[in-house]
Amino acid sequence: MKTRFLILIMGLAIFFFLGSAKPNFLAEDTTLIINKIKIEINGLSTVGKYNCSNTFTIKDTVYLNSNKKNTFKTEIKMSNFDCGNKIMTKDLQGTVKAKKFPNSIVCITDIKPNGKNYKCNLNFFITDKTLKYKDFILNNTDDKIQGTLNLKFSDLELEAPVKMAGLIKVKDEIVINFSLYKN
Repeated sequence: MKTRFLILIMGLAIFFFLGSAKPNFLAEDTTLIINKIKIEINGLSTVGKYNCSNTFTIKDTVYLNSNKKNTFKTEIKMSNFDCGNKIMTKDLQGTVKAKKFPNSIVCITDIKPNGKNYKCNLNFFITDKTLKYKDFILNNTDDKIQGTLNLKFSDLELEAPVKMAGLIKVKDEIVINFSLYKN
């Protein structure tokens, strides 16, 4: 009787041990669920700093370490940017030719963990230009992943705005920050 009880206990222990073991040859799918995007355009002019932003809700899932969907692509309505000032907002929309090119597109592909962050390929389509970045780093925080592009209006073959007969000039350099908020 004692032997049967001991065999039963050892059998249960082995069952629980083996039942909770995962084979290490199967890669575990890791998902990244995006629920909101915020894009900010920051720059300088002769009268100070400016910040224009666009925040919108989107639902998308990206599968890391998987052959499933490992791409994130979204359209950004250029008319939805707000610079906190009607004149500045109108100037930005005129500069990026929002009437002729109402949407920009961001496409992130081949997303892979890179330490605690992510590495990816980024294509950014604005006006009629596509900027491509290989091995672009996305910084990971608890609630979002974020990236920063340092550009010039001239990289996009755009003219930085000049107002009041040259009294107000926007610098050619701009910084585009984008945040992909996670669940």
